[in-house]
Amino acid sequence: MANILNATSSSGIVATADSTNILTLQTNGTNALTIDASQNVTFAKQLPLTSTATTIATLLQGAAETVTVFSASGATGTIPFDITSQGVLFYTTNAAANFTINLRASSTTSLNTALAVGQSVSCVFLNTNGATPYYCSAVQVDGSSVTPKWLNSTPTAGNASAVDAYTFTVIKTASATYTVLAALAKFA
Repeated sequence: MANILNATSSSGIVATADSTNILTLQTNGTNALTIDASQNVTFAKQLPLTSTATTIATLLQGAAETVTVFSASGATGTIPFDITSQGVLFYTTNAAANFTINLRASSTTSLNTALAVGQSVSCVFLNTNGATPYYCSAVQVDGSSVTPKWLNSTPTAGNASAVDAYTFTVIKTASATYTVLAALAKFA
């Protein structure tokens, strides 16, 4: 494949002829956006987009969110929710007991490391219940217990023969300090 763009790396734009990278935009030598031959977009690091007083920095149309569908077993014990892997975690097998959700960036990175003070992240845990309902009885961030602020009231039971959707918004207010907003919705 021929070069699409003839530019040098010192200009911050790099195009290669090996059919691997069609276009790479790089700023300050550290933050890179790459569009490959299949038109997949990857970011080497976070791409800072800043809103102004009159313009929103990011507009998404037709964006998809990753959902991990887990069917090996029902919810029980402590369930790790790796926010860097998915926005939605869906347990499709009936829950076996009440459970704890542990919100973290990944198995190797804490949410405290991934989020700056003043940033938030939102995610959804979908729990399938059979005739005997179970529910999320505790929430953790990076393995430490937090007390969420629940919409309406703190759940004390799950919903039988339904999918319960737990929505969490985690706001980092200081190092390893969070405000967690939570809601439970029944889908039957």
